[in-house]
Amino acid sequence: MHEGGSIEYKNNKDLPADQVLGLYQSLDWSSAEKPDHLLKALRNSHAVVTAWDGDTLVGLGSALSDGYLVVYYSHLAVLPTYQGHGIGKEIVRRMQSQYADFHQQTVVADGKAIAFYEKLGFYKAGSCQALWIYDGHDHD
Repeated sequence: MHEGGSIEYKNNKDLPADQVLGLYQSLDWSSAEKPDHLLKALRNSHAVVTAWDGDTLVGLGSALSDGYLVVYYSHLAVLPTYQGHGIGKEIVRRMQSQYADFHQQTVVADGKAIAFYEKLGFYKAGSCQALWIYDGHDHD
């Protein structure tokens, strides 16, 4: 993280395409291969929380929801050079506060992300398993 820079958090869906794509490409996420769909998906999300270092997008989280009972946290992305500084945690905290009264808050995680979300209060849902049809290559 840049020295002396403070991170500003915003609730916004109108994002610069080049910075969104740069963020997703930096993580080698396959959704970056479908830029038009990615940008439309973020604009149509129920909520998007972003993290900025000056004019640079350094983190983003998005949520899909019915607006009353269920929320699914679909994306949490932080530039690799900014990871480990609490940005992802703060994005999730802000989204969780928005959906605090909801009956169900859900996230699908794999790899190192599982321990990250467990530290934030998420836990394995009984004997439930995440099932999907996935058109990507970054979760093999």
